[in-house]
Amino acid sequence: MTREEKSQVIETLTAQLSDNANIYLADISGLDAGNTTNLRRACFKAGVQLAVVKNTLLKKAMESSDKDFGELTGILKGNTSLMFSETGNAPAKVIKEFRRKSDKPLLKGAYIQESIYVGDNQLDNLVDLKSKDELVGEIIGLLQSPAKNVISALKSGGNTIAGLVKTLSEREG
Repeated sequence: MTREEKSQVIETLTAQLSDNANIYLADISGLDAGNTTNLRRACFKAGVQLAVVKNTLLKKAMESSDKDFGELTGILKGNTSLMFSETGNAPAKVIKEFRRKSDKPLLKGAYIQESIYVGDNQLDNLVDLKSKDELVGEIIGLLQSPAKNVISALKSGGNTIAGLVKTLSEREG
């Protein structure tokens, strides 16, 4: 690979790192061709982009990126694959599901919305992460619950304020 080709790869990687808020580093070494194809298929179905990279080029891209990858640059040893996704927990779910049949891929680390996770022991924590949409849905559900109680109490109290107060006080007691 020429110096120009390396520079181009670093520029491309830097752009990918800048454009994605959810970045996983995984080790998929040792997977045979069939399992690698199955992993790529599982990633595609989950909306996860998978790319195998050279550690030296990835490290340079991380250093020239506008993000602080902290200790992730220190774990760039052995084989490294990048996984990008719009949803923070999608790559973790793919890895966990795939590992039901294989011992790979191993999670090396992840950069999720400016938070850094290092080590395969973080996989379950990453699977349990909620997306922004899930959090917004839960908050809306929590906010709607009191309003539903008031509407229900108003209906059962004969649509009057006195009935509403009486129904709500009976529910508290």
